[in-house]
Amino acid sequence: MTLIQRRVGLLFAFFFLLLVLAAARTLYLGGPHSGTLRRAAQNQQLTQETVPAQRGTITDRNGVPLAISEPAEELSADPYLIKAPLEASRRMAPLLGLTQAQVLAKLSVHSGFVYLAHALPYNEAKQVLALRIPGVQGVPTMRRVYPRGTLAAQVLGFVGASSEETPRGRMGLEYALNTQLAGRAGKRQVVSDAIGQPVSIAETRPEQAGKALTLTLDANIQQRAEDVLAAVGSDFHPKDATAIVMQPRTGAILAMANWPAVDSNQPGADAVEAFQNRAVSFNYEPGSTFKSVVVSGALQEGRITPSSGFEIPDQIELGGRTIHDDTEHATESLTTSQILAQSSNVGAIKIGQVEGPYRFNEWVHRFGFGAHTGVDLPSEETGATLPLKRYSGSSMGNLPIGQGELVTPIQMATAYSAIADGGILPVPHVIARIGGRPVRLSPGRRIVSERTSAELREMLKGVLAAGGTASEVSVPGYTLAGKTGTASKIDPKTGEYSKSAYVASFVGFAPASDPKLLSAVIVDEPQNLSIYGGVVAAPAFGQIMEFALPYLGISPH
Repeated sequence: MTLIQRRVGLLFAFFFLLLVLAAARTLYLGGPHSGTLRRAAQNQQLTQETVPAQRGTITDRNGVPLAISEPAEELSADPYLIKAPLEASRRMAPLLGLTQAQVLAKLSVHSGFVYLAHALPYNEAKQVLALRIPGVQGVPTMRRVYPRGTLAAQVLGFVGASSEETPRGRMGLEYALNTQLAGRAGKRQVVSDAIGQPVSIAETRPEQAGKALTLTLDANIQQRAEDVLAAVGSDFHPKDATAIVMQPRTGAILAMANWPAVDSNQPGADAVEAFQNRAVSFNYEPGSTFKSVVVSGALQEGRITPSSGFEIPDQIELGGRTIHDDTEHATESLTTSQILAQSSNVGAIKIGQVEGPYRFNEWVHRFGFGAHTGVDLPSEETGATLPLKRYSGSSMGNLPIGQGELVTPIQMATAYSAIADGGILPVPHVIARIGGRPVRLSPGRRIVSERTSAELREMLKGVLAAGGTASEVSVPGYTLAGKTGTASKIDPKTGEYSKSAYVASFVGFAPASDPKLLSAVIVDEPQNLSIYGGVVAAPAFGQIMEFALPYLGISPH
């Protein structure tokens, strides 16, 4: 055999051996391991993705968007697939709003998965994906946006991380109505090529959008209330402040403002506690705003009239405790109307004595104190009332003047709504429609007669008249009525009333003869040498009403 023939034979044998090995490998892969390999290929090429549901929009009573959802992408990368991380980071950094160093650090992680951006707006994410960098991919999601920023943030709340399959509301209405707002996420099947780019997408379960929510809030009145509270914060440097504006006849809340402001677009910028809606959760001693309760009960039972006269000394002793009026004076004769207008502590206590502990306690609960108002907002507190069995000899010396019981701003606004609306205690509410359907309103209940409420409204006009505790407050063309309150807070260190920490408040309505609008302003621990409700809270009430009354087209009178 020639040399050439031997070489051809060896070459033939070599190729035959390769063919045998290939056939054996094929049988091996297609036999016992075929299922495992098929599953591995499917896992690499076939994925199940969640299609986020469109979260329901929240609007004010006029359709102004307060919370909306926009398409976004969760951008991620597989660093092992990125062959030129330095160049990739240079190209992506400006589109991601990051520095090249930050992106490069992500692409240098020894992992097959790293997030590049959470809930990146769709148009921005589209630019990143258009670079077609192998290993970079996006998963559709939705981002919650609050177009008015801080407006009504404590009422609205915020939504959790968009990386969740169905992001959940964390505070406020977003939390309380999460089920209705969230909808149901869909599913889709994605087939990708070897570098992770999708080549086929099939929907396996359609997404179901959440229901739209329409509130009773009016964005313009809400903005005015928040602006006024911001000015109060600037002038008096309190711990916090709250304002409520509502229609006394229906219980519809047109504004519910809290200061300091927070931004629902940036929930991580403030402590979670800053998102608490203090209009429903702040427990405080009401002070003199509570005097209307004791007067209402005595009027309703016929024990007094607006013109009933009382001898009012500078101080009164009850159960071993001496209570003073705010200013020192000689014994004087005051009518019921004057007692309210001048906010006499001694006078209110004398009216409480006429009423007696048992009946006084009944009126406290009839006005809704110590119980939920039924407002459709989360985290409502009930305040705290003293059980009748725990009344002491001095209780009727402090309870009628708003000391020794705790109330919430929404309770006070609701109680005064009954005075404003002919004696009917409404159920306050902030939700008008869910999914386009009107929410069924709970009926109010009568607590005093129309005559009693009319007499009390007339008396409360005196608070803003000459000689009243809020005489400096007025709105041109409108007759106002209301009540100031200044309450000392308990010092947690001593357990006694503080000499420096107070709550200043004002609750009032207009027009006084036929109230269409009510507002309550509560300021916690005002500073700057001003603590009185007539100086701190009443002017804020006037500024809110000065805007809201003509804005709503309420006729001056």
